[in-house]
Amino acid sequence: MIKMFASDLDGTLLNYFHQADCVVRAAVREVVASGVHVVLATGRPVRSGADQGFGDIPLEVVGSNGAIIRDSHGALLKAFTIDKAVAEDLMRAFPGLIFECIAPDGAYITGSEDAWLASFTGKSALDRLAMKHRNRKRVKAGTGMRFDQTMAQVLERDICKFNVRTPDEGLGRELSAYLAEHSDALVNAPFKPVMFEISRADVNKGAALAWLAAHLGIAEDEVAVYGDGGNDIQMLERFAHAYAPSNANAAAKRAAGTVIGSNVAYAVPRHMVRTVRAQQGRYVVE
Repeated sequence: MIKMFASDLDGTLLNYFHQADCVVRAAVREVVASGVHVVLATGRPVRSGADQGFGDIPLEVVGSNGAIIRDSHGALLKAFTIDKAVAEDLMRAFPGLIFECIAPDGAYITGSEDAWLASFTGKSALDRLAMKHRNRKRVKAGTGMRFDQTMAQVLERDICKFNVRTPDEGLGRELSAYLAEHSDALVNAPFKPVMFEISRADVNKGAALAWLAAHLGIAEDEVAVYGDGGNDIQMLERFAHAYAPSNANAAAKRAAGTVIGSNVAYAVPRHMVRTVRAQQGRYVVE
């Protein structure tokens, strides 16, 4: 019996427009009302389900690629922080980059708001516009974002993750080489290759979900997971009940083993509901 569902957000649980619309919310609400946990497993620095449009539905959060774990009320359960000496060496090695430094209490950014927004890129002008729109909303939401932070100010915090976007391919190769040389301390697990998402080497969504399941008294074979990208691989490989939507990348599909429909057709929330209803012995109408 599945007692916990954990899902990535973009391209997985959320709709095509990266939103928790009425269809997604209704499905998740039904699952939670049945007594089954739903966990948002994301690279985003999410504090609660309400941050992502789920309203008052109580959802646990595995955020920042597993570096920060919160309970269904948004309270911090566990944070996996990067060693301060390691963090300082990384920032000193690349003084020209803007680092979005994620801590449990917010994001500390080594650049101005305008420069940070300008660093977002995408495959198309529409992608870039959408990303900038989402991040402007994030700034306005008052989610603890602080700009123009010095290295000293950053190092005063317990940093769990660095988000970095490189302005050119050459600098990106340099950063990749640096991370390869420091793989004993740091890991890069981006959802897309246009950015770097850097955390402690032992941090990933799979390990964080295993910790949360144990904390809640749930066995790993009672967990079902869903993901579509590179930062979902360890999670999909770790759990026996693993699913990738048809729009997932090839690596995620291989890791999951089972491919369901597209997120455009709400495949993930509908799969959750079908599973819960089947466990309750209820007839499922497609």
